[in-house]
Amino acid sequence: MDIELLEERGRIFRAIRSFFDSKGYLEVDTPILAPHLIPETCLEVFKTEYILPPDSQGRSRKRDYYLVPSPELWMKQLIAQHRRSLYQISKCFRNGESTGRLHSPEFTMLEYYTMEADYRDSLAITEELFRAVLPKDAPSELKPPFIQLSMEEAFKQYAGFSLYTVAAQGRPAMAEEARRLGLPVPDFLDLGDLYNLIFVHTVEPRLLKERPVALMNYPAFVPCLAKNLEGTGKETLAKERWELYVRGIELANCYTEETDPDEVRRYFSTEGAKKQTSALVPHQIDEQYWQVFQGRKDTQGQVQPFPACSGVAMGLDRLVMAITGRSTIDSVLPFPMTGNQ
Repeated sequence: MDIELLEERGRIFRAIRSFFDSKGYLEVDTPILAPHLIPETCLEVFKTEYILPPDSQGRSRKRDYYLVPSPELWMKQLIAQHRRSLYQISKCFRNGESTGRLHSPEFTMLEYYTMEADYRDSLAITEELFRAVLPKDAPSELKPPFIQLSMEEAFKQYAGFSLYTVAAQGRPAMAEEARRLGLPVPDFLDLGDLYNLIFVHTVEPRLLKERPVALMNYPAFVPCLAKNLEGTGKETLAKERWELYVRGIELANCYTEETDPDEVRRYFSTEGAKKQTSALVPHQIDEQYWQVFQGRKDTQGQVQPFPACSGVAMGLDRLVMAITGRSTIDSVLPFPMTGNQ
């Protein structure tokens, strides 16, 4: 990486910190090693071992740890304890992905949580962040306001069918739409897999690149720790979630965070069971993590519930790519993985 790019990377990071500091967010620094992780079947993780000193009989001891794919695990515990808006710039790790163009096993994440906010509040804050970070001569395809497009609208426009109507009819109907679009449909793909197949190959490539696009209201049959979208009819099938695309590249993911301990417990149970059977690298899951969302007693002994909040996770290497006009992630990393192979 040349010195000019290193300097621009540093400028972007300083501007991010200045933005959140000016708004009263607390910057935190959480571990990248964890004894357990949030179960997410959409990604793979790295596993390592901590070698403890021998016990009193001289026997060796080891303990499994995992490199975090996101600081969410730790940041939500801090939110439960302190009820503050937080942000963090941290290293994160994801296994089993290709390197070079858009992915790196080790990458830099910006994660920020806003108290008493929902996903639409987070979208407005993210637009403010862009205005604060972008250079004055930034091209229009990077500038807010973002185009807002619901996932239902995107499927109608780019795939030619109603996502909610087809999903309600089950896997066979979604498989038929995939075949109509010329996509292969292996028997092992379930409804969520087929939705993702169509999205990745038909919808995502056709998103506008002339302006940032916020894809809103993701389908509820894709498991995540986001609240269900308020409303009636078809909209109850959606989650309060958006993803931001810049120049056609996914840059950020946002939820109105699920704060109901029973819902969190149910998610950990169902996703954890799937993770243990399908993961290339199975990991430990804290079955008591849902208790974080039960709230804490204040100084008067009153239980304060986990606060309503919204969180955003943004890939900073991809943001640097967008701002500097680079086309690959390894071109903006000081020491890219592909250069070490």
